[in-house]
Amino acid sequence: MTSLTPSLPGHIRSAVGLTRRRKAAIIVRLLLNEGVTLPLGDLPAELQTSLADEIAALRYIDAPTLESVVEEFLAELELAGLAFPGGIDGAIELLGEHLSPEAAAALQAQLAGDRPTDPWVLLSEQDPKKLAELLMSESPEVAAIVLAKLPSQIAAAALGQMPGPEARRIAFAISRTSGVPPAAIARIGAALARRLLDAPVRAFEMPTEKRMGAILDAAPAATRDDVLQGLAETDADLAERVRRAVFTFADIPARLAPLDVQALTRTVDQPVLITAMAGADEKNAPTVEFILSNMSQRMSAQLREEIAERGPPSTEETEAAMSEITAALRGLEAAGEIRLKAATGQG
Repeated sequence: MTSLTPSLPGHIRSAVGLTRRRKAAIIVRLLLNEGVTLPLGDLPAELQTSLADEIAALRYIDAPTLESVVEEFLAELELAGLAFPGGIDGAIELLGEHLSPEAAAALQAQLAGDRPTDPWVLLSEQDPKKLAELLMSESPEVAAIVLAKLPSQIAAAALGQMPGPEARRIAFAISRTSGVPPAAIARIGAALARRLLDAPVRAFEMPTEKRMGAILDAAPAATRDDVLQGLAETDADLAERVRRAVFTFADIPARLAPLDVQALTRTVDQPVLITAMAGADEKNAPTVEFILSNMSQRMSAQLREEIAERGPPSTEETEAAMSEITAALRGLEAAGEIRLKAATGQG
């Protein structure tokens, strides 16, 4: 059997003629066999594929050959010196707490892509409301230092977004900032810039209650009522906010201006209006009368006649038509063609 070993494919008995890729495959196989975890996923995909192909082609390597490959690998390792992580994110992770706050903030900004080298530039570019929220989470003295450092117009805009008592405390603290050392001011600016850069990116711009309200707008009435009732049992405050965000067919008289009914009738197909109004129950009857009363007498009379002829549609048809109407009004509001009134409290 031994005499046949050299002739079998993938059986290696000499390091002579082995390519660097095949030697690398031998070393990787040896390390994995010893339980070493290798970061192979960091390699380019083509190198990972090539390595897998080389390992797949191997079958047997005798001990002298393996020893020769390992000795060559160790010799090259001694000549390699140091390995560096590559890329700015790897450098930040490697240096970690060894960086000063100023340098760390600048590198984080560079990694974020906007590359402001001065934390005060980053702070001055923030929305006044966001800047005010950031400063109110700090002590009045720290907030005062930041406002004193920023351009007057930006500082005034941020101060205007704060409640009166908080604004007065911070404004008063500005008088005590003249003796603060420049190095301390630099550290404050760098720390606040880092907080801004490290803030998690929101997956959704729209608040929770508005997203839930938009979903419930299109849900069947029974589902909507059931969800709101269940939500009220677990989080009454959120349930009330969601209830205010929901916009249903019954809400139209309270939230749509009478003159905007014309925009509604231009946008929604007449059969949809007829179906929604023909299927309206007692709760939705005021909406039907509101729509009919704020259009021309001729069109109102025509719709009343067609509603009578239409007969009562099914619950599913009615709810689908009502959802289409409220969605159309939401679309008109988003386009700036109408403005829905804010929802009032509901019992």
